[in-house]
Amino acid sequence: MTLKPQSKNKLILVLFLLFAFLASPDATAQRKKRKKDKKETTENVTSKKKGSKKSIEDLTKKSKKMEGLFTIYQDSLTGSIRMLVSKDQLEKDFIYFSQISDGVSDANQIRGYYNGAKIFTVKKYFNKIEFVSKDHSYYFDPKSPLAKSANANISEGVMASIKIEASDDKKGLYLIKADDLFLKETFTQIKYPRYPGQSPFAFTLGALNKGKSKINKIKNYPENTDLVIDYVYSKTSTFNGGGEGVTDGRNVTIRVNHSLIEVPKNTYTPRYDDPRVGYFTTQVNDMTTDSPTPYRDLVHRWHLEKKDPNATISEPVEPITWWIENTTPLEVREIVKEGVLKWNLAFEKAGFKNAIIVKVQPDDAEWDAGDIRYNVLRWASSPDPAFSGYGPSFVNPKTGQILGADIMLEYSSISALTFLDKVYTNGNAKKGGYFEDENDQLALQNHMKYCSFGNLMSENNMFGSTALKLHDASPEAMKNMKRESLLSLVMHEVGHTLGLNHNMKSSQLFSPAQLADKDFIQGKALAGSVMDYETINVTNNPLNQGHYYSPTLGPYDYWAIEFGYKPVKTYKELDDILKRSTEPSLVFGNDADDMRNPGKAIDPRVMTGDLSNDQITYSINRIELVNAMMKDIKPKFSSYNKSYQQMRSAFYYTYYQKIRASDVISRFIGGVYVDRAMHGQVGATQPFTPVSYADQKRAMKALEDYIFSPDTHKSIPQEIFSHLARQRRGFNFFSGPEDPKIHSYILYNQTNVLRHILHYRTLQRMVDSELYGNDYKIQEFMSDLNKAIFNKDINTSVNSFRQNLQIEYTNMLIEMLTGKSNGRFNNIAKSMAIYNLKTIRKFAGNGLGDLATKAHKTHLKTLIDNAMKEIK
Repeated sequence: MTLKPQSKNKLILVLFLLFAFLASPDATAQRKKRKKDKKETTENVTSKKKGSKKSIEDLTKKSKKMEGLFTIYQDSLTGSIRMLVSKDQLEKDFIYFSQISDGVSDANQIRGYYNGAKIFTVKKYFNKIEFVSKDHSYYFDPKSPLAKSANANISEGVMASIKIEASDDKKGLYLIKADDLFLKETFTQIKYPRYPGQSPFAFTLGALNKGKSKINKIKNYPENTDLVIDYVYSKTSTFNGGGEGVTDGRNVTIRVNHSLIEVPKNTYTPRYDDPRVGYFTTQVNDMTTDSPTPYRDLVHRWHLEKKDPNATISEPVEPITWWIENTTPLEVREIVKEGVLKWNLAFEKAGFKNAIIVKVQPDDAEWDAGDIRYNVLRWASSPDPAFSGYGPSFVNPKTGQILGADIMLEYSSISALTFLDKVYTNGNAKKGGYFEDENDQLALQNHMKYCSFGNLMSENNMFGSTALKLHDASPEAMKNMKRESLLSLVMHEVGHTLGLNHNMKSSQLFSPAQLADKDFIQGKALAGSVMDYETINVTNNPLNQGHYYSPTLGPYDYWAIEFGYKPVKTYKELDDILKRSTEPSLVFGNDADDMRNPGKAIDPRVMTGDLSNDQITYSINRIELVNAMMKDIKPKFSSYNKSYQQMRSAFYYTYYQKIRASDVISRFIGGVYVDRAMHGQVGATQPFTPVSYADQKRAMKALEDYIFSPDTHKSIPQEIFSHLARQRRGFNFFSGPEDPKIHSYILYNQTNVLRHILHYRTLQRMVDSELYGNDYKIQEFMSDLNKAIFNKDINTSVNSFRQNLQIEYTNMLIEMLTGKSNGRFNNIAKSMAIYNLKTIRKFAGNGLGDLATKAHKTHLKTLIDNAMKEIK
């Protein structure tokens, strides 16, 4: 584009005037001023950025401050929290502990569950604060050069690493955001993964929903900081919504109480475990010794000190104080108190007077039962309780000192609601996989200090109530039985909180005759310890009825408390106590030793649901009592204008005792008695002694007569079968038809026995124990078993109950040879299985009997012929 002459002249004039203005002094001054202002503005912004780091006061001015072991600030608007860590808390050990305040049994997280304790330390790494869990499973003698390698190949657990938000260098304080420390599963795992073999249709929690999870309560004290968190686990949809206690399976809340605790500073002296007595322990390995047993396992016990160290018996400086929660039914509070205080009898033998005291929580108490500063006996009536009683404690992992405990008691322990479904559903005989282990889950339960004594108590109470009604017992007798059961349950659970684990061997204290002698047994414990799982003592003759349950502590309980709590100055004093372990009343065996499941453990004296030092005789007596009771169940438990639910329940409660008794008898076959006494100890026997030939044969004969007999069902009046009707409730028969499955229930009993006596461990032990005294050889046993199941039917028709038994037994023999577990059976057992199958094949080929029998024998022949083709 070309400019006109006039436009050019105007442009030149404008440029000249602009240049002149910029060159003037005023313009120069303005430019300098603007430059200066810009510089100052830049410096101010930079200065503000440099000074923008907020102080602790700035970040917490809108928060509520809660001082304690770790000071907590909670934002008044959002509820988010910050934690203050002081410089003197760095590199210092603390104890972390958590318990479930509320949950659902479907998720195996319910009120009162303890998740254990661990040591953690707080560290500063540059601009972060770390929370690190520490391992205390190993001991290194400080005098050994090996102590310098104490941390070699031992991994610490960095649970959290959180950026420091603000600090106060003068006061040595660091402020961090703490939401992720508690609103995530940082300190402990709450949602457990599926265990192997669990059904894909089983109830599971969804993913942790941080947006829905919240801080329910903060309680801060000088020695502990507690936060109660509501964890919400969510998923968009669910196949299994859980039981009735789960309102919405897509959104499940688990309330957890987290406690950060200062490590106690006191004069507590650890006491070390011994295999002859049963305490919970923290296991520690000595890494600097050449001993074949490098164990320094710490016994769990309370810190008790005498006020007067020189007195034979003295009150403690600080007693163990129990509070009865205000939720406890009024009518049982005195019984509960009595059960707790019974343990003072044992503590007096150990040198302490009033070691335990009991108080009642006021209705207007400002503290709640979840406060770890209080040891509380708590009550609940849950929709689907996992236990009737549970007595956990938590300890300082570095010393074994018990720091706190609770006892959870369910109303079902006196109402027996938990046992109803169990007796009904257990009547389904196992189909295939007969020899698969059921002990992995049991091991997990016991690792978690699982206690199902209350469930057994419910089972026992229902049988006892049934027996008393059939015997026309007075209301006072019924009340006394229930009183004894609750007293026994409380003593048992308190024993756990004192550090004692189960003693499943202690039921050997008295003979069947002594237990049935009410004058002899009056005032005595029925077993050596209240820590056993013994059956209820119902006598066959009601006129001889004594105690149903132990009314007091047993001799083992006194001895165990003496070992754990008696103040001693030398190891010899403890050794003198332990030398008494060979006394018959002080025998001990814990959950790992008991034979409750098929194939588990080896010593038949260590069993649940048994009683007396002659378990075979006692169990036979119980079966005969059950058989005698059956004839009166229908007339006694049928009420005008009522459904038959009560009669049905009475039948199952009663028959289940026969199942228990047959399990007890079966454990003697292939059994081996265990003695854990030390070499040279007075009264000691060899460590392993096979059950005598006579007792194994006696057990086999009892099973033949009472469990495998063709007439085993005849003890049940036929009219009962047609009246086992469950009361309809809504659509509760969708799960299956309501007719009673009598054949399945009886077969369940028989199969359960066979699963143990034919278990690969039982048969292996039977062969091995021949080398050290077993005279009941495997070939004789399996020949006896074959005869017990077949011989009485050789020339007759086979009834439907025996047909079931014979088919199941034959399938078990086949599974020994061709099933998934066949590689676990020794060759001698397999040889006998083949021999027995061929013997059965001959029986099946004789063609005798009615049409049903001939069809049955054809079935047997087909099974065996097909199996023989598979055997390699």
